[in-house]
Amino acid sequence: MTITERRPPLKLGEPAPDFTLPAIDREGTVSLADYRGRSPLLLAIFRGLYCPLCRRAIALLGLSRAKLQGAGVESLGIIATKPEHARLYFRFKPTRLPLAADPDMTMHQAYGLPMPALTPEFSQALDPLRFNPTGELPEPLPLLEAVHALDRLHGFEPNENYRQEAQRQFPQLAGEFLVDRDGIIRWVYIETAKDGWASLGKFPTEGELLAAARAL
Repeated sequence: MTITERRPPLKLGEPAPDFTLPAIDREGTVSLADYRGRSPLLLAIFRGLYCPLCRRAIALLGLSRAKLQGAGVESLGIIATKPEHARLYFRFKPTRLPLAADPDMTMHQAYGLPMPALTPEFSQALDPLRFNPTGELPEPLPLLEAVHALDRLHGFEPNENYRQEAQRQFPQLAGEFLVDRDGIIRWVYIETAKDGWASLGKFPTEGELLAAARAL
């Protein structure tokens, strides 16, 4: 399967690339420098808000934020949606997770998150698979059917902005990185890297995140 050419995913011991992005939950910007020397950071890089799997992961990570802080780790979510669209969404669906907007997916590229090419081989790999990664559906479904079912379950109605987002981004993979206070990568999670395409949409559990945080 062909992967769109970009740098390999960051590995343990590598320096985390710097960034400055528009904040979603407040005015101004947020950067890696805000955390350097202060606190380790769990950096979660998601697709746009068109993705119900990412929306769910953002909500759950918001619920885990206080426990991560108790382990000495701050959290930040990066969403590949325009700031104004994300602010509107989170006005109605608030989260405790601090957020930044990266509609051009510069963070996916900088941190080496893969984006498979839309080839016939890719489609053939997904066709036999059935998905229910959040456990919210009565039964696993083909990927597109699962996405539509989760949208209906969440009361989410995609508009033209989100449809364009989906067309531009799919099948971009997501990832999470634990960065120490010196800006060095100490833990990495890449979507599908361990269990293949059947694990698309699965993200680390709270227990896995806390174990990584406490191992710093």
